[in-house]
Amino acid sequence: MAKVAQGDLDVLQILFKRHHLHVFNFLYKMSGDKMLSEDLTQDVFYKVIKYRSSYKNGKFISWLFTIARNSLKTHFTRNKDRHTDLEQVEHRIGEETKNEDYSQLQHALNKLETSDREVIVMNRFQEIRYTEIAEIIGSTEGAVKTKVSRALKKLKTIYLESI
Repeated sequence: MAKVAQGDLDVLQILFKRHHLHVFNFLYKMSGDKMLSEDLTQDVFYKVIKYRSSYKNGKFISWLFTIARNSLKTHFTRNKDRHTDLEQVEHRIGEETKNEDYSQLQHALNKLETSDREVIVMNRFQEIRYTEIAEIIGSTEGAVKTKVSRALKKLKTIYLESI
């Protein structure tokens, strides 16, 4: 990313190939909308190019997921007429998800508050470390560990009630 920040945009192709599926999966798990996730993934990488000079040689994953998280938040803020408060959004489960073995888990995830779902998706599905999540959400590593633990307990309760 340091090369991209200096203007070598050809290197961005490598970063895109490595990370676009992770960003898409995060956005899809958070929104439940495949088309929206595809659009926002493109928007995230557009912003990587646009704001490349603001990258300060930190952890690229933290910077990238901060952009993804903010893009999703901005989308819901701008589209309040189509969506209720971001914390209370009922996410749709796509038809393809209903046929998968993980549909019960996805359904349980969708019942969590957005902040809880976000940390679980980042940590367990995207395998982002606690320190990087702390950087992304503006918290401490210890607070993130606690939040993930509590969110997992809530998820377990919701999941077990649904089966």
